[in-house]
Amino acid sequence: MTKALLTGNEAIARGAYEYGVSVASAYPGTPSTEILENIANYKEIRAQWSPNEKVALEVAIGASIAGARALVAMKHVGVNVAADPLFTFTYTGVNGGLVLISADDPGMHSSQNEQDNRIYARFAKIGLLEPTNSQEAKDMVGQALAISERFDVPVMLRTTTRVSHSKTLVELGEPQERTLKEYKKDARKYVAVPANAKARTGVKEQRLLEMAEFSEQTELNQIEWNEKKIGVVTSGIVYEYVKEALPEASILKLGFTNPLPLKKIASFAAEVEQLWVIEELEPFMEDQIRAAGITVHGGKAELTRLGEYSPSLLRKAVLGIDSTAKAPVAAPIRPPVLCPGCPHRGAFYALKNNRKLVTGDIGCYTLGSLAPLESLDTTICMGASIPVALGMEKARPDQAENLVAVIGDSTFLHSGITGLIDTVYNKGTATIMILDNSITAMTGHQHHAATGQTLQGEPASQVDFEALCRAVGVKRVRVVDPGDLAALDQAIKEETAVREPSVIIARRPCALIVKQTEPRLRVNHDACTGCRMCMRIGCPAISFADKKSTIDPALCVGCGLCQQVCKFGAIVPEEGQ
Repeated sequence: MTKALLTGNEAIARGAYEYGVSVASAYPGTPSTEILENIANYKEIRAQWSPNEKVALEVAIGASIAGARALVAMKHVGVNVAADPLFTFTYTGVNGGLVLISADDPGMHSSQNEQDNRIYARFAKIGLLEPTNSQEAKDMVGQALAISERFDVPVMLRTTTRVSHSKTLVELGEPQERTLKEYKKDARKYVAVPANAKARTGVKEQRLLEMAEFSEQTELNQIEWNEKKIGVVTSGIVYEYVKEALPEASILKLGFTNPLPLKKIASFAAEVEQLWVIEELEPFMEDQIRAAGITVHGGKAELTRLGEYSPSLLRKAVLGIDSTAKAPVAAPIRPPVLCPGCPHRGAFYALKNNRKLVTGDIGCYTLGSLAPLESLDTTICMGASIPVALGMEKARPDQAENLVAVIGDSTFLHSGITGLIDTVYNKGTATIMILDNSITAMTGHQHHAATGQTLQGEPASQVDFEALCRAVGVKRVRVVDPGDLAALDQAIKEETAVREPSVIIARRPCALIVKQTEPRLRVNHDACTGCRMCMRIGCPAISFADKKSTIDPALCVGCGLCQQVCKFGAIVPEEGQ
Protein backbone atom coordinates (compact mmCIF):
# COMPACT_ATOMS: atom_id res chain seq x y z
CA MET A 1 0.00 0.00 0.00
CA THR A 2 1.49 3.34 -1.09
CA LYS A 3 1.61 6.17 1.44
CA ALA A 4 2.61 9.80 1.03
CA LEU A 5 3.17 12.74 3.37
CA LEU A 6 0.59 15.31 2.25
CA THR A 7 -0.85 18.58 3.47
CA GLY A 8 -4.60 18.67 3.95
CA ASN A 9 -4.94 20.67 0.73
CA GLU A 10 -2.84 18.16 -1.23
CA ALA A 11 -4.92 15.35 0.27
CA ILE A 12 -8.19 17.00 -0.80
CA ALA A 13 -6.81 17.26 -4.33
CA ARG A 14 -5.88 13.58 -4.19
CA GLY A 15 -9.40 12.80 -2.96
CA ALA A 16 -10.87 14.65 -5.93
CA TYR A 17 -8.73 12.47 -8.19
CA GLU A 18 -9.53 9.18 -6.46
CA TYR A 19 -13.27 9.73 -6.01
CA GLY A 20 -14.26 10.70 -9.51
CA VAL A 21 -14.40 14.50 -9.55
CA SER A 22 -14.58 15.64 -13.18
CA VAL A 23 -14.82 19.42 -12.75
CA ALA A 24 -13.11 21.60 -10.13
CA SER A 25 -13.18 25.37 -9.78
CA ALA A 26 -11.96 27.98 -7.29
CA TYR A 27 -10.76 31.48 -6.64
CA PRO A 28 -7.39 31.46 -4.83
CA GLY A 29 -7.44 32.40 -1.17
CA THR A 30 -5.28 31.27 1.74
CA PRO A 31 -5.62 28.72 3.28
CA SER A 32 -7.42 26.99 0.36
CA THR A 33 -5.25 27.97 -2.62
CA GLU A 34 -3.15 24.82 -3.01
CA ILE A 35 -6.22 22.60 -3.50
CA LEU A 36 -6.79 23.69 -7.11
CA GLU A 37 -3.07 24.04 -7.81
CA ASN A 38 -2.69 20.35 -6.95
CA ILE A 39 -5.89 19.26 -8.70
CA ALA A 40 -4.46 20.84 -11.87
CA ASN A 41 -1.79 18.11 -11.83
CA TYR A 42 -4.47 15.48 -12.45
CA LYS A 43 -5.24 15.76 -16.14
CA GLU A 44 -8.44 13.73 -15.75
CA ILE A 45 -10.04 16.68 -13.94
CA ARG A 46 -11.07 19.84 -15.76
CA ALA A 47 -9.78 22.46 -13.31
CA GLN A 48 -10.01 26.25 -13.54
CA TRP A 49 -9.54 29.51 -11.72
CA SER A 50 -12.73 31.58 -11.81
CA PRO A 51 -12.85 35.36 -11.36
CA ASN A 52 -14.58 35.00 -7.98
CA GLU A 53 -16.09 32.40 -5.66
CA LYS A 54 -19.68 32.96 -6.81
CA VAL A 55 -18.74 32.15 -10.39
CA ALA A 56 -16.62 29.20 -9.24
CA LEU A 57 -19.59 27.68 -7.40
CA GLU A 58 -21.91 28.34 -10.34
CA VAL A 59 -19.49 26.48 -12.64
CA ALA A 60 -19.50 23.53 -10.22
CA ILE A 61 -23.30 23.68 -10.04
CA GLY A 62 -23.51 23.49 -13.82
CA ALA A 63 -21.20 20.48 -13.84
CA SER A 64 -23.25 18.79 -11.11
CA ILE A 65 -26.56 19.34 -12.92
CA ALA A 66 -24.96 17.94 -16.09
CA GLY A 67 -24.18 14.75 -14.15
CA ALA A 68 -20.51 15.17 -13.18
CA ARG A 69 -19.01 15.00 -9.73
CA ALA A 70 -17.79 18.51 -8.93
CA LEU A 71 -15.63 20.27 -6.32
CA VAL A 72 -15.37 23.97 -5.58
CA ALA A 73 -12.81 25.42 -3.15
CA MET A 74 -12.53 28.76 -1.37
CA LYS A 75 -11.44 30.36 1.88
CA HIS A 76 -14.07 31.16 4.48
CA VAL A 77 -14.83 34.71 3.31
CA GLY A 78 -15.28 33.34 -0.21
CA VAL A 79 -18.42 31.56 0.96
CA ASN A 80 -19.90 35.00 1.64
CA VAL A 81 -19.43 35.76 -2.06
CA ALA A 82 -20.83 32.36 -3.09
CA ALA A 83 -23.78 32.39 -0.69
CA ASP A 84 -26.35 33.46 -3.29
CA PRO A 85 -26.08 30.36 -5.53
CA LEU A 86 -25.34 28.12 -2.52
CA PHE A 87 -28.62 28.80 -0.76
CA THR A 88 -30.66 28.32 -3.92
CA PHE A 89 -28.81 25.15 -4.93
CA THR A 90 -29.81 23.61 -1.61
CA TYR A 91 -33.40 23.86 -2.88
CA THR A 92 -32.78 22.43 -6.34
CA GLY A 93 -30.42 19.69 -5.21
CA VAL A 94 -27.71 17.97 -7.21
CA ASN A 95 -27.34 15.43 -9.97
CA GLY A 96 -23.66 14.55 -9.73
CA GLY A 97 -22.28 15.03 -6.21
CA LEU A 98 -20.99 18.48 -5.29
CA VAL A 99 -18.59 19.24 -2.43
CA LEU A 100 -17.83 22.79 -1.32
CA ILE A 101 -14.50 23.19 0.45
CA SER A 102 -14.61 26.01 3.02
CA ALA A 103 -11.12 26.67 4.41
CA ASP A 104 -11.65 28.62 7.63
CA ASP A 105 -8.89 30.64 9.29
CA PRO A 106 -9.09 30.69 13.12
CA GLY A 107 -6.53 33.17 14.36
CA MET A 108 -6.78 35.23 11.16
CA HIS A 109 -3.35 34.24 9.87
CA SER A 110 -4.23 35.59 6.42
CA SER A 111 -7.75 36.96 6.65
CA GLN A 112 -9.65 40.12 7.50
CA ASN A 113 -12.07 38.35 9.81
CA GLU A 114 -12.54 35.17 11.82
CA GLN A 115 -15.90 33.67 10.86
CA ASP A 116 -17.08 30.14 11.56
CA ASN A 117 -18.56 28.69 8.39
CA ARG A 118 -20.14 25.73 10.17
CA ILE A 119 -22.95 28.19 10.75
CA TYR A 120 -23.38 28.51 6.97
CA ALA A 121 -23.94 24.75 6.75
CA ARG A 122 -26.67 24.87 9.37
CA PHE A 123 -28.21 28.01 7.83
CA ALA A 124 -28.30 26.44 4.37
CA LYS A 125 -29.37 23.04 5.78
CA ILE A 126 -26.62 21.11 4.04
CA GLY A 127 -24.33 18.30 5.15
CA LEU A 128 -21.08 19.25 6.93
CA LEU A 129 -17.90 17.22 7.32
CA GLU A 130 -14.82 18.23 9.34
CA PRO A 131 -11.51 16.37 8.84
CA THR A 132 -8.94 16.09 11.60
CA ASN A 133 -5.90 15.29 9.45
CA SER A 134 -4.80 14.79 5.85
CA GLN A 135 -6.00 11.17 5.64
CA GLU A 136 -9.48 12.21 6.69
CA ALA A 137 -9.35 15.21 4.36
CA LYS A 138 -8.79 12.86 1.41
CA ASP A 139 -11.34 10.28 2.54
CA MET A 140 -13.98 12.85 3.33
CA VAL A 141 -13.96 14.14 -0.25
CA GLY A 142 -15.32 10.73 -1.27
CA GLN A 143 -17.70 10.57 1.68
CA ALA A 144 -18.98 14.08 0.97
CA LEU A 145 -19.66 13.23 -2.68
CA ALA A 146 -21.48 10.03 -1.67
CA ILE A 147 -23.60 11.91 0.91
CA SER A 148 -24.32 14.62 -1.67
CA GLU A 149 -25.68 12.08 -4.14
CA ARG A 150 -27.51 10.04 -1.51
CA PHE A 151 -29.40 12.99 -0.06
CA ASP A 152 -29.56 15.21 -3.18
CA VAL A 153 -27.74 18.10 -1.49
CA PRO A 154 -24.45 19.98 -1.77
CA VAL A 155 -22.10 19.12 1.09
CA MET A 156 -19.58 21.39 2.81
CA LEU A 157 -16.16 20.02 3.74
CA ARG A 158 -14.87 22.49 6.31
CA THR A 159 -11.15 22.63 7.01
CA THR A 160 -9.09 25.08 9.03
CA THR A 161 -5.62 26.51 8.47
CA ARG A 162 -3.91 23.81 10.55
CA VAL A 163 -5.53 20.97 8.62
CA SER A 164 -5.00 22.73 5.28
CA HIS A 165 -1.27 23.27 5.76
CA SER A 166 -0.12 20.53 8.16
CA LYS A 167 1.27 17.28 6.75
CA THR A 168 0.30 13.77 7.83
CA LEU A 169 0.63 10.37 6.18
CA VAL A 170 -2.02 9.50 3.62
CA GLU A 171 -2.80 6.08 2.17
CA LEU A 172 -3.18 6.45 -1.58
CA GLY A 173 -5.81 4.54 -3.52
CA GLU A 174 -6.62 3.88 -7.15
CA PRO A 175 -8.93 6.36 -8.87
CA GLN A 176 -12.55 5.44 -9.47
CA GLU A 177 -13.87 5.41 -12.99
CA ARG A 178 -15.18 8.83 -13.99
CA THR A 179 -18.76 8.49 -15.14
CA LEU A 180 -21.51 10.98 -15.87
CA LYS A 181 -24.98 10.56 -14.46
CA GLU A 182 -27.73 10.89 -17.04
CA TYR A 183 -28.98 14.44 -17.46
CA LYS A 184 -32.74 14.81 -17.74
CA LYS A 185 -34.51 18.11 -18.26
CA ASP A 186 -36.40 18.81 -15.03
CA ALA A 187 -37.59 22.40 -14.80
CA ARG A 188 -39.47 21.79 -11.54
CA LYS A 189 -36.20 20.76 -9.89
CA TYR A 190 -33.64 23.05 -11.50
CA VAL A 191 -35.58 26.20 -12.41
CA ALA A 192 -35.70 28.07 -9.10
CA VAL A 193 -38.79 30.23 -9.54
CA PRO A 194 -41.04 30.72 -6.50
CA ALA A 195 -43.61 28.05 -7.42
CA ASN A 196 -40.93 25.40 -7.93
CA ALA A 197 -38.96 26.46 -4.84
CA LYS A 198 -42.09 26.17 -2.68
CA ALA A 199 -42.54 22.62 -3.85
CA ARG A 200 -38.90 21.86 -3.05
CA THR A 201 -39.18 23.20 0.52
CA GLY A 202 -40.77 19.99 1.74
CA VAL A 203 -38.06 17.97 -0.01
CA LYS A 204 -35.43 20.09 1.71
CA GLU A 205 -36.91 19.58 5.17
CA GLN A 206 -37.38 15.82 4.68
CA ARG A 207 -33.78 15.57 3.52
CA LEU A 208 -32.63 17.27 6.73
CA LEU A 209 -34.51 14.69 8.83
CA GLU A 210 -32.94 11.87 6.88
CA MET A 211 -29.46 13.36 7.26
CA ALA A 212 -30.05 13.69 11.01
CA GLU A 213 -30.76 9.96 11.21
CA PHE A 214 -27.69 9.28 9.08
CA SER A 215 -25.63 11.35 11.52
CA GLU A 216 -26.70 9.05 14.35
CA GLN A 217 -25.57 5.93 12.48
CA THR A 218 -22.50 6.94 10.47
CA GLU A 219 -19.01 5.81 11.45
CA LEU A 220 -17.91 9.39 10.80
CA ASN A 221 -19.10 10.03 14.37
CA GLN A 222 -17.31 7.72 16.79
CA ILE A 223 -16.90 7.32 20.55
CA GLU A 224 -13.44 6.61 21.95
CA TRP A 225 -13.98 5.32 25.48
CA ASN A 226 -11.43 5.91 28.20
CA GLU A 227 -11.94 7.10 31.76
CA LYS A 228 -15.44 8.50 32.23
CA LYS A 229 -14.71 11.36 34.57
CA ILE A 230 -14.38 13.73 31.61
CA GLY A 231 -16.11 13.24 28.27
CA VAL A 232 -15.38 15.58 25.37
CA VAL A 233 -17.43 16.29 22.26
CA THR A 234 -15.16 17.74 19.58
CA SER A 235 -14.38 17.83 15.87
CA GLY A 236 -11.72 18.80 13.33
CA ILE A 237 -8.18 19.73 14.35
CA VAL A 238 -9.29 20.33 17.95
CA TYR A 239 -9.60 16.55 18.32
CA GLU A 240 -5.79 16.33 18.06
CA TYR A 241 -5.38 18.97 20.77
CA VAL A 242 -7.82 17.12 23.04
CA LYS A 243 -5.96 13.84 22.56
CA GLU A 244 -2.69 15.48 23.58
CA ALA A 245 -4.02 17.61 26.43
CA LEU A 246 -6.51 15.14 27.92
CA PRO A 247 -5.20 11.63 27.14
CA GLU A 248 -7.40 9.98 29.77
CA ALA A 249 -10.68 11.56 28.64
CA SER A 250 -13.37 9.77 26.66
CA ILE A 251 -14.05 11.47 23.34
CA LEU A 252 -17.00 11.68 20.98
CA LYS A 253 -15.23 12.62 17.77
CA LEU A 254 -17.62 14.10 15.24
CA GLY A 255 -16.70 14.03 11.56
CA PHE A 256 -20.25 14.73 10.33
CA THR A 257 -21.40 17.79 12.24
CA ASN A 258 -24.54 19.00 10.48
CA PRO A 259 -27.02 17.78 11.46
CA LEU A 260 -25.54 16.84 14.83
CA PRO A 261 -26.18 13.31 16.21
CA LEU A 262 -28.02 14.59 19.28
CA LYS A 263 -29.19 11.14 20.39
CA LYS A 264 -25.63 9.81 20.32
CA ILE A 265 -24.41 12.90 22.19
CA ALA A 266 -27.12 12.44 24.86
CA SER A 267 -26.15 8.79 25.29
CA PHE A 268 -22.48 9.71 25.57
CA ALA A 269 -23.25 12.49 28.09
CA ALA A 270 -25.16 10.04 30.29
CA GLU A 271 -22.04 7.88 30.64
CA VAL A 272 -19.58 10.58 31.77
CA GLU A 273 -19.36 12.70 34.92
CA GLN A 274 -18.48 15.94 33.13
CA LEU A 275 -19.38 16.73 29.52
CA TRP A 276 -17.14 19.24 27.80
CA VAL A 277 -17.82 20.63 24.34
CA ILE A 278 -14.51 21.82 22.90
CA GLU A 279 -14.58 23.65 19.56
CA GLU A 280 -12.75 26.64 18.10
CA LEU A 281 -14.59 29.89 17.34
CA GLU A 282 -18.39 29.81 17.78
CA PRO A 283 -20.36 27.50 20.13
CA PHE A 284 -21.83 25.80 17.06
CA MET A 285 -22.18 22.39 18.71
CA GLU A 286 -22.51 23.60 22.29
CA ASP A 287 -25.55 25.78 21.65
CA GLN A 288 -27.40 22.93 19.92
CA ILE A 289 -26.42 20.44 22.62
CA ARG A 290 -27.62 22.72 25.41
CA ALA A 291 -30.83 23.49 23.48
CA ALA A 292 -31.50 19.74 23.33
CA GLY A 293 -31.55 19.67 27.14
CA ILE A 294 -28.17 17.98 27.53
CA THR A 295 -26.11 19.26 30.48
CA VAL A 296 -22.76 20.69 29.46
CA HIS A 297 -20.19 21.07 32.22
CA GLY A 298 -17.64 23.09 30.23
CA GLY A 299 -17.64 25.01 27.00
CA LYS A 300 -17.33 28.61 25.87
CA ALA A 301 -17.72 29.92 29.42
CA GLU A 302 -14.30 28.40 30.13
CA LEU A 303 -12.82 28.51 26.62
CA THR A 304 -12.45 31.53 24.37
CA ARG A 305 -14.36 32.16 21.15
CA LEU A 306 -11.29 33.91 19.76
CA GLY A 307 -8.44 32.44 17.76
CA GLU A 308 -6.94 28.98 17.70
CA TYR A 309 -6.80 26.51 20.55
CA SER A 310 -3.72 24.58 21.74
CA PRO A 311 -3.08 21.66 24.08
CA SER A 312 -1.73 24.03 26.76
CA LEU A 313 -4.87 26.16 26.57
CA LEU A 314 -7.05 23.07 27.02
CA ARG A 315 -5.01 21.74 29.93
CA LYS A 316 -5.38 25.04 31.73
CA ALA A 317 -9.13 25.36 31.06
CA VAL A 318 -10.13 21.76 31.82
CA LEU A 319 -7.52 20.59 34.34
CA GLY A 320 -6.32 23.88 35.78
CA ILE A 321 -2.73 23.06 34.79
CA ASP A 322 -0.79 26.06 33.48
CA SER A 323 1.95 24.51 31.35
CA THR A 324 2.94 27.88 29.89
CA ALA A 325 4.19 29.39 33.18
CA LYS A 326 7.82 28.50 32.42
CA ALA A 327 7.58 28.90 28.66
CA PRO A 328 10.45 30.78 26.97
CA VAL A 329 9.96 34.39 25.99
CA ALA A 330 8.32 34.61 22.58
CA ALA A 331 10.42 35.82 19.67
CA PRO A 332 9.78 39.39 18.54
CA ILE A 333 7.01 39.71 15.99
CA ARG A 334 8.23 40.47 12.48
CA PRO A 335 5.61 42.62 10.73
CA PRO A 336 4.85 41.84 7.09
CA VAL A 337 6.29 44.21 4.50
CA LEU A 338 6.07 44.73 0.77
CA CYS A 339 8.86 42.84 -1.01
CA PRO A 340 11.96 44.64 -2.30
CA GLY A 341 11.07 46.00 -5.72
CA CYS A 342 7.31 45.69 -5.14
CA PRO A 343 5.54 48.00 -7.63
CA HIS A 344 2.94 48.94 -5.00
CA ARG A 345 5.59 50.76 -2.95
CA GLY A 346 5.86 53.61 -5.45
CA ALA A 347 2.08 53.97 -5.66
CA PHE A 348 1.66 54.32 -1.91
CA TYR A 349 4.66 56.61 -1.54
CA ALA A 350 3.16 58.97 -4.14
CA LEU A 351 -0.32 58.81 -2.60
CA LYS A 352 1.06 59.64 0.84
CA ASN A 353 3.09 62.55 -0.51
CA ASN A 354 -0.07 63.89 -2.17
CA ARG A 355 -1.98 63.47 1.12
CA LYS A 356 -4.84 61.58 -0.47
CA LEU A 357 -7.64 59.79 1.34
CA VAL A 358 -7.16 56.25 0.04
CA THR A 359 -9.79 53.51 0.18
CA GLY A 360 -8.06 50.14 0.01
CA ASP A 361 -8.82 46.55 -0.90
CA ILE A 362 -7.70 42.98 -0.24
CA GLY A 363 -4.28 41.92 -1.53
CA CYS A 364 -0.54 42.56 -1.07
CA TYR A 365 -1.27 46.26 -1.29
CA THR A 366 -3.19 46.14 2.00
CA LEU A 367 0.32 46.33 3.49
CA GLY A 368 0.33 49.96 2.31
CA SER A 369 -1.49 50.70 5.57
CA LEU A 370 1.64 49.95 7.61
CA ALA A 371 4.50 52.28 8.54
CA PRO A 372 6.26 54.01 6.96
CA LEU A 373 3.91 54.21 3.95
CA GLU A 374 0.69 54.45 6.02
CA SER A 375 -1.39 55.35 2.98
CA LEU A 376 -4.63 53.38 3.36
CA ASP A 377 -7.66 54.75 5.18
CA THR A 378 -9.98 51.75 4.74
CA THR A 379 -9.98 48.06 3.85
CA ILE A 380 -13.24 46.10 4.10
CA CYS A 381 -13.48 43.23 1.64
CA MET A 382 -12.73 42.19 -1.93
CA GLY A 383 -13.88 44.90 -4.32
CA ALA A 384 -15.02 47.36 -1.65
CA SER A 385 -12.50 50.12 -2.32
CA ILE A 386 -14.33 51.68 -5.27
CA PRO A 387 -17.88 51.79 -3.82
CA VAL A 388 -16.51 52.89 -0.43
CA ALA A 389 -14.88 55.86 -2.17
CA LEU A 390 -18.19 56.61 -3.89
CA GLY A 391 -20.00 56.50 -0.55
CA MET A 392 -17.45 58.83 1.04
CA GLU A 393 -17.86 61.27 -1.82
CA LYS A 394 -21.67 61.20 -1.46
CA ALA A 395 -21.36 61.85 2.26
CA ARG A 396 -18.63 64.50 1.93
CA PRO A 397 -18.68 66.11 -1.54
CA ASP A 398 -15.96 68.52 -0.41
CA GLN A 399 -13.57 65.56 -0.23
CA ALA A 400 -14.06 64.56 -3.89
CA GLU A 401 -10.68 65.84 -5.07
CA ASN A 402 -8.97 64.06 -2.22
CA LEU A 403 -10.30 60.54 -2.88
CA VAL A 404 -8.41 57.68 -4.53
CA ALA A 405 -9.55 54.07 -4.53
CA VAL A 406 -6.83 51.43 -5.02
CA ILE A 407 -7.50 47.88 -6.17
CA GLY A 408 -5.35 45.07 -7.56
CA ASP A 409 -5.75 43.54 -11.00
CA SER A 410 -7.07 40.18 -9.74
CA THR A 411 -9.34 41.86 -7.20
CA PHE A 412 -10.66 44.22 -9.86
CA LEU A 413 -11.74 41.20 -11.91
CA HIS A 414 -13.09 39.49 -8.77
CA SER A 415 -15.50 42.22 -7.72
CA GLY A 416 -14.23 45.66 -8.71
CA ILE A 417 -15.91 46.08 -12.09
CA THR A 418 -19.41 46.53 -10.69
CA GLY A 419 -18.14 49.18 -8.28
CA LEU A 420 -16.59 51.07 -11.18
CA ILE A 421 -19.88 50.87 -13.09
CA ASP A 422 -21.67 52.18 -10.01
CA THR A 423 -19.26 55.12 -9.76
CA VAL A 424 -19.75 56.08 -13.40
CA TYR A 425 -23.52 55.57 -13.33
CA ASN A 426 -24.04 57.54 -10.12
CA LYS A 427 -21.75 60.39 -11.19
CA GLY A 428 -18.92 59.78 -8.80
CA THR A 429 -15.68 61.61 -9.48
CA ALA A 430 -13.11 59.67 -7.48
CA THR A 431 -9.90 58.44 -9.08
CA ILE A 432 -9.51 54.66 -9.22
CA MET A 433 -5.99 53.27 -9.29
CA ILE A 434 -5.71 49.70 -10.56
CA LEU A 435 -2.47 48.28 -9.19
CA ASP A 436 -1.72 45.91 -12.05
CA ASN A 437 1.17 43.62 -11.13
CA SER A 438 0.09 41.00 -13.69
CA ILE A 439 -0.67 38.19 -11.22
CA THR A 440 -2.67 37.19 -8.13
CA ALA A 441 0.31 37.82 -5.90
CA MET A 442 -0.87 37.60 -2.29
CA THR A 443 -1.92 33.94 -2.53
CA GLY A 444 1.16 32.72 -4.38
CA HIS A 445 1.13 33.96 -7.99
CA GLN A 446 -1.96 32.43 -9.57
CA HIS A 447 -3.02 33.44 -13.06
CA HIS A 448 -6.27 35.24 -13.79
CA ALA A 449 -8.26 36.44 -16.77
CA ALA A 450 -5.90 39.35 -17.48
CA THR A 451 -2.60 37.42 -17.40
CA GLY A 452 -3.19 35.50 -20.62
CA GLN A 453 -2.69 32.07 -19.02
CA THR A 454 -4.99 29.44 -17.49
CA LEU A 455 -4.48 27.52 -14.25
CA GLN A 456 -2.49 24.97 -16.26
CA GLY A 457 -0.33 27.69 -17.85
CA GLU A 458 -1.98 27.35 -21.26
CA PRO A 459 -2.44 30.48 -23.43
CA ALA A 460 -5.78 32.23 -22.92
CA SER A 461 -7.55 35.43 -23.92
CA GLN A 462 -6.48 38.46 -21.91
CA VAL A 463 -8.74 41.14 -20.44
CA ASP A 464 -7.85 44.63 -21.70
CA PHE A 465 -8.25 46.86 -18.63
CA GLU A 466 -8.05 50.08 -20.62
CA ALA A 467 -10.78 49.00 -23.03
CA LEU A 468 -12.93 47.61 -20.21
CA CYS A 469 -12.80 50.86 -18.24
CA ARG A 470 -13.71 52.89 -21.32
CA ALA A 471 -16.52 50.45 -22.15
CA VAL A 472 -18.26 51.17 -18.83
CA GLY A 473 -18.06 54.92 -19.41
CA VAL A 474 -14.72 56.10 -18.01
CA LYS A 475 -13.30 58.66 -20.44
CA ARG A 476 -10.02 59.33 -18.62
CA VAL A 477 -7.86 56.20 -18.52
CA ARG A 478 -4.07 56.36 -18.33
CA VAL A 479 -1.29 53.82 -17.78
CA VAL A 480 1.67 54.74 -15.57
CA ASP A 481 4.74 52.84 -14.39
CA PRO A 482 4.61 52.99 -10.55
CA GLY A 483 8.41 52.77 -10.61
CA ASP A 484 8.48 56.27 -12.15
CA LEU A 485 7.65 58.50 -9.19
CA ALA A 486 7.56 61.75 -11.17
CA ALA A 487 5.10 60.39 -13.74
CA LEU A 488 2.98 58.82 -11.01
CA ASP A 489 2.90 62.03 -8.99
CA GLN A 490 1.80 63.97 -12.06
CA ALA A 491 -0.93 61.44 -12.86
CA ILE A 492 -2.34 61.60 -9.33
CA LYS A 493 -2.38 65.39 -9.32
CA GLU A 494 -4.03 65.67 -12.75
CA GLU A 495 -6.64 62.92 -12.35
CA THR A 496 -7.82 63.90 -8.87
CA ALA A 497 -8.20 67.51 -10.02
CA VAL A 498 -10.84 66.75 -12.65
CA ARG A 499 -14.48 66.34 -11.66
CA GLU A 500 -15.25 63.10 -13.45
CA PRO A 501 -14.32 59.49 -12.77
CA SER A 502 -10.84 58.57 -13.91
CA VAL A 503 -8.68 55.45 -13.83
CA ILE A 504 -4.92 55.25 -13.37
CA ILE A 505 -3.53 51.82 -14.24
CA ALA A 506 -0.26 51.53 -12.30
CA ARG A 507 1.33 48.73 -14.31
CA ARG A 508 4.54 46.93 -13.43
CA PRO A 509 4.93 43.15 -12.91
CA CYS A 510 5.35 41.71 -9.41
CA ALA A 511 9.04 41.71 -8.50
CA LEU A 512 8.84 37.99 -7.76
CA ILE A 513 7.79 36.99 -11.28
CA VAL A 514 10.33 39.00 -13.28
CA LYS A 515 14.10 38.55 -13.31
CA GLN A 516 16.28 41.40 -12.14
CA THR A 517 17.31 43.51 -15.13
CA GLU A 518 18.63 46.60 -13.35
CA PRO A 519 21.90 46.74 -11.39
CA ARG A 520 21.70 46.44 -7.63
CA LEU A 521 22.26 49.66 -5.72
CA ARG A 522 24.48 50.71 -2.87
CA VAL A 523 24.81 53.78 -0.63
CA ASN A 524 27.84 56.01 -1.07
CA HIS A 525 28.41 56.81 2.59
CA ASP A 526 30.56 59.83 1.72
CA ALA A 527 27.58 61.45 0.01
CA CYS A 528 24.91 60.19 2.46
CA THR A 529 23.76 62.95 4.82
CA GLY A 530 21.64 60.68 7.02
CA CYS A 531 18.43 62.49 6.06
CA ARG A 532 16.54 59.13 6.12
CA MET A 533 14.43 60.01 3.07
CA CYS A 534 15.18 56.57 1.61
CA MET A 535 13.74 54.97 4.77
CA ARG A 536 10.34 56.49 3.99
CA ILE A 537 9.70 54.06 1.15
CA GLY A 538 9.77 51.12 3.58
CA CYS A 539 12.07 48.89 1.53
CA PRO A 540 13.35 45.93 3.61
CA ALA A 541 16.67 46.08 1.73
CA ILE A 542 17.47 49.47 3.33
CA SER A 543 18.60 49.83 6.93
CA PHE A 544 19.90 52.77 8.96
CA ALA A 545 22.76 52.68 11.45
CA ASP A 546 25.52 55.04 12.59
CA LYS A 547 23.67 57.93 10.95
CA LYS A 548 23.98 56.38 7.48
CA SER A 549 21.73 54.25 5.25
CA THR A 550 22.90 50.89 3.92
CA ILE A 551 21.46 48.68 1.18
CA ASP A 552 21.65 44.90 1.60
CA PRO A 553 22.87 43.56 -1.78
CA ALA A 554 21.22 40.20 -1.08
CA LEU A 555 17.80 41.88 -1.01
CA CYS A 556 18.13 44.73 -3.53
CA VAL A 557 16.54 44.12 -6.94
CA GLY A 558 17.57 47.44 -8.46
CA CYS A 559 14.09 48.93 -8.81
CA GLY A 560 15.56 52.42 -8.41
CA LEU A 561 12.86 53.85 -6.17
CA CYS A 562 15.36 54.83 -3.47
CA GLN A 563 17.50 56.61 -6.05
CA GLN A 564 14.53 58.76 -6.99
CA VAL A 565 13.84 59.88 -3.41
CA CYS A 566 17.49 60.57 -2.50
CA LYS A 567 18.13 64.29 -3.00
CA PHE A 568 21.91 64.02 -2.64
CA GLY A 569 22.79 61.38 -5.23
CA ALA A 570 24.10 59.09 -2.52
CA ILE A 571 22.51 55.95 -3.97
CA VAL A 572 24.46 54.58 -6.93
CA PRO A 573 24.78 51.30 -8.88
CA GLU A 574 26.83 48.64 -7.15
CA GLU A 575 30.34 48.44 -8.60
CA GLY A 576 31.29 45.56 -10.88
CA GLN A 577 27.82 44.98 -12.37
